[in-house]
This record gives sequence, C-alpha cells and structure tokens, in this order.
Amino acid sequence: MKLRIGVILLLLTAASDLQAAQSLLRLKLSDNHRFLMKEDGSPFFYQGDTAWELFHRLKREEADIYLADRAQKKFTVLQAVILAELDGLHTPNAYGQLPLVADDPTKPNEEYFRHVDYIVSKTNELGMYIGMLPTWGSWWNKPAGQGGIFTPQNAEVYGRFLGQRYKDSGIIWILGGDRPIQNSTHLQILRAMAKGLKEGDGGAHLITLHPPGGHSSAEWLHDESWLDFNMLQTGHDINRDTWDRIARDYDRTPIKPVTDGEPLYEDHPIAFNPKNGFSKASDVRKYIYWDLFAGSFGYTYGCHDIWQFWQPGRKPISWAKTSWREALKLPASGQVQYARALTESRPFFTRVPDQSVIASDPCTGAGHLQATRDSNGSYAFIYTPLGKPFEVHMEKISDPQVKASWYDPRTGKWQAIGQFANQGEREFTPPSNGEGNDWVLVLDDAGNADSKRVVP
Repeated sequence: MKLRIGVILLLLTAASDLQAAQSLLRLKLSDNHRFLMKEDGSPFFYQGDTAWELFHRLKREEADIYLADRAQKKFTVLQAVILAELDGLHTPNAYGQLPLVADDPTKPNEEYFRHVDYIVSKTNELGMYIGMLPTWGSWWNKPAGQGGIFTPQNAEVYGRFLGQRYKDSGIIWILGGDRPIQNSTHLQILRAMAKGLKEGDGGAHLITLHPPGGHSSAEWLHDESWLDFNMLQTGHDINRDTWDRIARDYDRTPIKPVTDGEPLYEDHPIAFNPKNGFSKASDVRKYIYWDLFAGSFGYTYGCHDIWQFWQPGRKPISWAKTSWREALKLPASGQVQYARALTESRPFFTRVPDQSVIASDPCTGAGHLQATRDSNGSYAFIYTPLGKPFEVHMEKISDPQVKASWYDPRTGKWQAIGQFANQGEREFTPPSNGEGNDWVLVLDDAGNADSKRVVP
C-alpha cells in the first residue's frame, strides 16, 4: 500500500512540474514550408543552443543558472539528450539516478525522469522549448552486445512513453544524435521511435534528426513523412561552405525547412586540434549569417565547454578549458540574439536567399558574402565577414528610393548610410574592416511604412 501511494505521489509531482509547460504555443511549419511558426500564425525564430548533457550532469540549481542565462539572451530552443552521450546509461545523473532499469528502454526510471520533468518545465516557464533527443546515437547505432540497446520494438515503446509524458510540453523531437543511418535496422529503429512519439503525443510536436558531422538528415530521411524539417551538422572547422550545404537542402523537393543544428562551437579546438587554436566569436558569427541568409530558418549556437558542462575535476572532452559557468560569458552566445532581432525586424515568411543581389564577386572562404531579401522587394540583407567594400544591384528593392543602413552583428546597433536611387550598381564600404569586423548591409524600400521595421 505504501509503495502504491509513493508511486501516485511521484506521478502527481511529475504532472505538477509539467503544468507550466502548457502555456507555450505549439509549433508547426509555415504555409510555404520554409519556416517554423506558432499555432497562432506568428513567426518562430529557432535560436538554439547545444546543451547535450543538461539532463545528465546538472543539479537543479545549476540548471536554473544556465536556463536563466539563455532566456536573458533570447534563446528559444535548448537541445538536450535524455540518454546522454557521456556514459549516460551507466554514469548516474547529479542525483545518483540512471535513466533506465537494466538498460531496458521499456523500463524508464521514474526518479530520473522527474529531474528531466523539472528542467523541461523550467525551460518552458522561461519561454523556451526543449529540442529533446530521446537518445544519443551510440545507443541505437551500435549492435546489441557492443553498447546498443534499441530494437524497432523497444524503440516504439520508448517513443510512446516520451510522447505521452511530454505531449503538453514545449518540445521539438530530435532523433539521431550524431550517428549515421548505416543499414535497414537503423532506419527501422528510427521509424519505430518516431511512430511511438507521434502515437504518444498525438502528433503535437515537430520531429527532425541530428546527423553526424558533415551530413544532413536529408541524406537518409528527406522523403520520410514523419521528418518535418531537415537538420545539418556542419561541424567544427572554420570557413566551411555552410551556405552551399544549406542551399542544397533548401532546393530539395518536397520543400522542407532546413537549419544547422551543430555548426562550429565557440571555444572549440579548430578541427579538433588545439594546435590550430580555438574558435572565437567572429568565427561563430560567420556561420550564423551565412546559414540564415542561405535559407536556414534559424540557427543553433554551441559552446564546447557548455555542451558537456565541463568544470574543474570533471574529465574534459577534446581539450575543454573553461568551466561552463565562465563560458556562459563568452561573447558569441550574447550576439546570436542580434541575428534574431534583425530577422524579426522585417517581413519574416517572405525572406528568400538571393546571391544575385550582390554585384561583386561573392568570394569563398573567410571573405564570403551572403545575401537574402524579401521576395516582395521591401528589403535586402548582405553579410560581409571581413568588412570589405562590395557592390550591390539596387533594383532588387521595389521602391524608386532605397534607404541603406549598416547593422553591427557584434552589438545589434545601427548606422545610417543614406537614401539612394533604385537603379544600377552601387558600392558600399563598411564602417570598419579586417578579421572580426563583420557587418550587414540593410537595404530598405524607403516608402515602406512597416511598423515593425527598426531603422537608425
């Protein structure tokens, strides 16, 4: 009898922890299938963070610190894993709890999931969604006896459990977990897990897949009906042609939204080699604007010290060197919000990638220029990572007069340039140049009275 009462109390507590999550609006695809939107029709900008070990390594008071920081910096999605990468099956969480009984996905440990419930609820209370990975890829990619624990049968049961438990929460399901789909069994496991999730939550939440480095979910799953949008992992090197990779998925049919779920992290050893140095804020910012302007519906920031929540006394992965609390202060995590602010300041659902706005050589590598514009001609954005002069085709703006401004990705501040005739080509010279002096040229229809527009 005492045991039954105890179980009932645990379930009531879990339900209470998740009640606040119900205030977040559900997410869906935009009508043109290029973006995400809330169920009331308002735009949703995916400003993500890779917090892979959030459920596994942090105590509640530590999670509160992390979540408050991300909410203050206007993040909207936190990507975290239930069955975590760093020995998540056999190294307990901060409260000594393992996620499963005897490594059985059909036997979840209620105490472990109560902690997950708390973090989901707090995240939702702060207005953010959890990009929830049911499991890291190693637990389904490896065969039984070599670390793998999933079959199509138990994956469906596990998915149904998660779907039912979090059906009223602010969630985006992210399958995969940094591993490739190498055979039919892998595909069957993922299909079964997706089926279980949809049965459990009644189809309330979007589903995607986090692929291994250098790959996209589209390579294996683009035609799967349950895959709502594509996710890339462009990886941890500098000056990769992420714009081409985004464009490749943007151009696929049927049309599905695309985003970069794991680009270069801040404070990461470049190409996993500390002899190459560690990535800095300007490296990260390039990928933000290259991805967004090439057609991504959002962007995922990451920090090498934070995804693993490293701190002194804890074994670092790949030369982590800054405690996660200190890493919260790194500049790029506070600068992602300026890309969101810029994107949300103009018509949202009509934005398209368009390199033809640029009259100069767009270049490749560190100096690559990337452009996007409103399909109705009300605005255009051109990103220059090194602040070098470039020319644009002014007629891409619909009004006879074009208002030009500079937007600073480091501060979110504006500088007016002037008003010009909408004709021919014109060269623009950014306020500063050189490494770390990136700028966005903003061209606006001077006759546009859009009340949302922010101008200097």
